[in-house]
Amino acid sequence: MSYQLPPVWTKLQQHAVFPSFSHDERARYNFLANLNRFVSTVIAPGNKTAFEKRVEPIFKKENGRTFNDRFEVGEAMKNDPVYQMWAALRRSTMEMRQQNGRAAVLRQAGELAQKTATQLALHPNLQLKEGFIVPPYLKHVDNHLMPGSYHTEYFKGDVANAANYDSGLFVTSGGMLGSLTDGGGRAIAKWVQETYPHFNPKKILDIGCGLGHNTLPIAMAFPDAEVIAIDAGAPMLRYGAARANALGIKNIQFIQADAADMSAFADGDFDWVQTTMFLHETGGKSIHKIFKEINRVLKSKGLNLHIEQPQYTPEMSIYEQFMRDWDAYYNAEPYWGHMHDLQPVDLMMEAGIPKENFMQIGVKAVNDLDKKKEDGKVTEDYGRSPIWNVFGGWKS
Repeated sequence: MSYQLPPVWTKLQQHAVFPSFSHDERARYNFLANLNRFVSTVIAPGNKTAFEKRVEPIFKKENGRTFNDRFEVGEAMKNDPVYQMWAALRRSTMEMRQQNGRAAVLRQAGELAQKTATQLALHPNLQLKEGFIVPPYLKHVDNHLMPGSYHTEYFKGDVANAANYDSGLFVTSGGMLGSLTDGGGRAIAKWVQETYPHFNPKKILDIGCGLGHNTLPIAMAFPDAEVIAIDAGAPMLRYGAARANALGIKNIQFIQADAADMSAFADGDFDWVQTTMFLHETGGKSIHKIFKEINRVLKSKGLNLHIEQPQYTPEMSIYEQFMRDWDAYYNAEPYWGHMHDLQPVDLMMEAGIPKENFMQIGVKAVNDLDKKKEDGKVTEDYGRSPIWNVFGGWKS
C-alpha cells in the first residue's frame, strides 16, 4: 500500500522568533511526521476491518443485537489487537513529538524569550493581564499531551511552550496546513471574501487564538479591520504578538482574556466573531457562557463562524464517532466528546443567530506548499488538504 509523503520540516517558514533546530532534531520531526502519516493512512483502516469482520460479529453473537452507541463500541474495540497497536502507535507519535519539541525549545528558552522581546518592541500589540486566572477547565489539562499546555510560563517573558507548538504542529498536520500552519485561517478568509464580497468588517474578534496561526490570514485578508485576538495563555499571546510583528502584520492586538467573561468589550463591538479549533477544548459549562458572550459582543447583522471537527449526529456512524473519540481519552482532550455531542444550531441560537440564518459548510484548507503548473497539474502534492467543518450564521 502506498501513501503520499508529507513535506520535509524545513518547508516551514523560519520567521524571526521561530526556534532553531539541530540536524538530529529536524530528522526526528521528519521521521515523526512520516510515522504519523503512515499510522493514519496505512494502519488506521485496519480498525474498520477488525470492527466489521471480528468485533461487531462477536458482539452480535454474544448479545443478540448490534451496538447502541460509541461507548459500547469502545468497550469492545479496546480489546482488539489491531486497535491496540494503532492506538499505541498514535499515542507514541504524540508523546515523541512533544518530547522532541520540548527538549529543543527548553535548551534555547532564554534566547527565544529575547527574540520575542525584540520583536515586541517593534510594535505595541500585546496586552497581558496582571494576576489573570486561567480558567479551571484549562488549568489542569495538558492539551495534546504538551506538558503545561498553553498557559505555563517557566520564567518571566517565557515562550517555550508556544515555540514548541509552533514548530511541532507540522508533525500532526503532516504539512497539510502550509508553511505557516495557517491553512484553516487562509481557508475561512478566502471563503468569506468569495461568498460575501461586500462584507467589509471593521472589527474582528478571534477567540482562543493561541499563537495566532489562523488569526494572521484573516488580518491579512482584511487589512483595514481592527483584529482582536484573545486567549488565556500568556506564552501563546506573547509569542503570537512577536510572530505577527516578525511577519509584518500590524492590525492585530493580542489580549489575555477568558472567553466566558469578555466584559472588557462593549455590547455589539464586533462585526465578525471567529473561533478555529477552540471549542473542543472548552469545558462543558463554559461553552454556553462563551456563546452568550458572543451574542452580546456581536453586532446586529454581524457574522459568527466556527471551524471545528464534525459534530456527532445520527447520520454519523457510531464506529466513526468512536474513532473520533480517541482524542478525548488518549490525547488529553477531555471535553472533546461533550462538545461534539452538542448541536451547532443550538449553540448558534445561544449566540443570537436565528435558525433560518444558520449555516454549516465544508471549507477546504489552503496549503501554500502545494505547487501547480500552469495547466493546473499538481507537481508537489503533500496529501489531502483537510475539509474544515464550519458552522455559524448572521445575527439578526
